[in-house]
Amino acid sequence: MDFGPWLARQLKQSHKSQADLAQEIGMTRAAVSAWITGRATPREDTIARIAEALETDLGTIHTRTTDTLAGLPVSWSHRPGYADGGRDFGNAAAFAFQADVSVLAREATQNSLDERLDKNQPVRVRYTLHELTGETLARFRDAIRWNDLLPHYLAAAEQEQKVGRVIATGLRDMREQDRLVLLRVDDYNASGLTGDDYADGRFAAVVRRQLDSHKSTSGAGGSYGLGKATLWATSRLGLVLMNSTLSEPHEGRTERRLVGRLDLPWREVDGRPWAGPAWFGRPDLESKSGDVARSWWADEETVERLHLTRESAEPGTSFLIVGAHDVASLVRGEDDENDDDSVQRMHRRLVDALGRNFWAAMTTGASRPPLLEASVRTLRNGAEVLPEQRVDPMVTQPSRTRALRAFLDGTTVERHTESGQVAVRTVTLKVPAGATGTSGGEHEAVLLVTDAEDEDLKFNKFNTVVKMRGNRMTVQSSTVYGLPVGTNPFQAVLLAGKAAGEDAPFAEEAESFLRTSEPPEHNKWGQTEELRTMYSPSAFRRIEALTTETNKAVRELIAVPRKKGSAGSEKLRKKLSLGTKKVARPQVKKSALPTLDDLKATVEGEAWSVVAEVRIPEGGDSWRPTPVAKLDVRSGVRPVVRWAELVAVKNCEIVDGALHFVPGARSATFRGTTDTSTHTVRAAYTGLVVELKPEKGAQA
Repeated sequence: MDFGPWLARQLKQSHKSQADLAQEIGMTRAAVSAWITGRATPREDTIARIAEALETDLGTIHTRTTDTLAGLPVSWSHRPGYADGGRDFGNAAAFAFQADVSVLAREATQNSLDERLDKNQPVRVRYTLHELTGETLARFRDAIRWNDLLPHYLAAAEQEQKVGRVIATGLRDMREQDRLVLLRVDDYNASGLTGDDYADGRFAAVVRRQLDSHKSTSGAGGSYGLGKATLWATSRLGLVLMNSTLSEPHEGRTERRLVGRLDLPWREVDGRPWAGPAWFGRPDLESKSGDVARSWWADEETVERLHLTRESAEPGTSFLIVGAHDVASLVRGEDDENDDDSVQRMHRRLVDALGRNFWAAMTTGASRPPLLEASVRTLRNGAEVLPEQRVDPMVTQPSRTRALRAFLDGTTVERHTESGQVAVRTVTLKVPAGATGTSGGEHEAVLLVTDAEDEDLKFNKFNTVVKMRGNRMTVQSSTVYGLPVGTNPFQAVLLAGKAAGEDAPFAEEAESFLRTSEPPEHNKWGQTEELRTMYSPSAFRRIEALTTETNKAVRELIAVPRKKGSAGSEKLRKKLSLGTKKVARPQVKKSALPTLDDLKATVEGEAWSVVAEVRIPEGGDSWRPTPVAKLDVRSGVRPVVRWAELVAVKNCEIVDGALHFVPGARSATFRGTTDTSTHTVRAAYTGLVVELKPEKGAQA
């Protein structure tokens, strides 16, 4: 910082006037004014006297990268209770998403991807799980002024509302186990939290406001301004600290802009009501509303104590979630009394979520860099527990990655002729004109289809279309129905909007239209209130038409051309006829009945989703067993639930809920999703049993 503005800042923070400083150092007020306006600079001996007056050292004045020790101390500033007596028992935006590290990975990485700075380089995102115990935890609590926060936490924990119960659990775990989990999200080659503390800008949108998206590009994934709330939702203590390196200077600086935000419910401490949020920073002397904290420029030692040290001066932001937890692991019963591996589970779930949602953004072409690089690492008291693991799309999504890479490299084909090829087809999205006068047109989305690899079949659904737009984050995955029996497993990818190419017809219009059709989770294209308002009540039918055309194109691309029979074969067939005498069905031994050989089951939303493999012994292909799903509850009879979806995958077809096997097949695969309306207990609190019910008359 230039000397003049820096000196003016120090005088303001130390409550000194120019006349006060002039008197203390034996100079005139006019001389001090000249230094502040930049018309003159003090001599070295005068600088020494200035350092003494400001209670700092010569190095601080010469470098001017931080404020003096005479500056106001960093502290917590809590929002006073509302004058009308209103009470907010939590941040409503945080309830839009589950406190799940998989959801956090999707939302936080999407935000980083949207803020990619250099479009010729990927944005780099790193997740660091850091478990603190003992003395390391004590030092961190001192750094965040824990004793000042504790009365507010205790008051909030006494409340019966949901946020109060979560906080009480977080306090109890930290007290009883002497343990705290930090989850840090770093991004590089991103814009950083630029702008003023209060005016329009990235900083205010993230730190001060709700429902302010402030996206700068039309291909951005987010649009509601809700995704950032997952940072606070993932914290049992509602606390997030931030360290940002700015892509454009603010107050003459770019590095180590720090601030903290605490989201608590309404509470009463020492007889005084507090509304909810609080901020960690320096008191703002210019604020007209009383006790307000703003961001500050920290020194390297402070950043290190807060576990917010960044690896380089590259622009971007580090978000530190204090007291991170993963609700999904607890609901599924994955948590147990062994706390040593909880961060390891969170590590695996982060890697899985990044690979599942951002494999396309991480895919490279021969001459195109990826949009994103992502990794996860785990520490305990500064020591490495799990080394940094870079997410590789070829490992998590091999078939789909191969398909997208072929498109980027221009090696697609019109139709498969051999294994491993990627077929391409364009499908039309008829973008309607907007109610505000925006133009419409026919956008050509790109459809890619390829064989599913064996490794892919173990971890992902197949015979599906994964859909995406601009930043290539997975928006939706849908099943293709009406496939011929015996269809080889495949994966399909639909690239719409700018994902289909910057020069694709009406890419910009398609991008805006599809973005408007997405809910806050950005996990599907369909009817939304914004779509009705911005376009028309029937605009969503354009998306239904796109889905219909896409599925039709997939079926055409995976169809195997039927070979024409020879003339001799046709003559022989005409000479044969079927007898009318009925042949008795042979008795089939018990061992010949088809049996379930393997079952993969996951909870998706509120439903169970399964992929089952059936072993068919010799002679068993004539049986027609019916898959039956039952909830495995702790006691009592297992409730039978209906299938919302039952789909044949390999060597079979579904007829009236029963499996009909391809003659001669020795194995078959089907996929099913349970009907949540028939669940007597939430899927997350149960197990699942799948049985093959023999057809009537069979020996079970």
